[in-house]
Amino acid sequence: MFRSSALMAAVLALGCANPLFAADAAKQPLTGCAAKRAAIETQLEQAKAQGNGNRVAGLQTALEKVKTYCTDASLTQERKQNVLDAEKEVAQREKDLRKAMNKGDAEKIEKRKDKLAEARAELEQAKRELEE
Repeated sequence: MFRSSALMAAVLALGCANPLFAADAAKQPLTGCAAKRAAIETQLEQAKAQGNGNRVAGLQTALEKVKTYCTDASLTQERKQNVLDAEKEVAQREKDLRKAMNKGDAEKIEKRKDKLAEARAELEQAKRELEE
């Protein structure tokens, strides 16, 4: 937490001292915990604007947890685990589809295909999040 605060202070100080650096920094997309924090803050602003008190409370709790516990290393590890879990899910759905195909039940085959497509989409989403 202290390292990131010190780093942020240094970035802000340099940004104020050098407008060109500040402009370049503004163009860089946020990644890791900073992106997660920014996404929650955006949702929090929207919830406040909509007067959704329950959502505001939940998002404030989430924001505090991110500020307290999120590190880029832990976030990367969590995202790697999400990819592994999604890969296992795809493998299981493929196995289920093969079983249904062997039985020849057209209705089950369609259901299994849909579940497999859903699992593959979740895997792709997990991979995209890992790249952020």
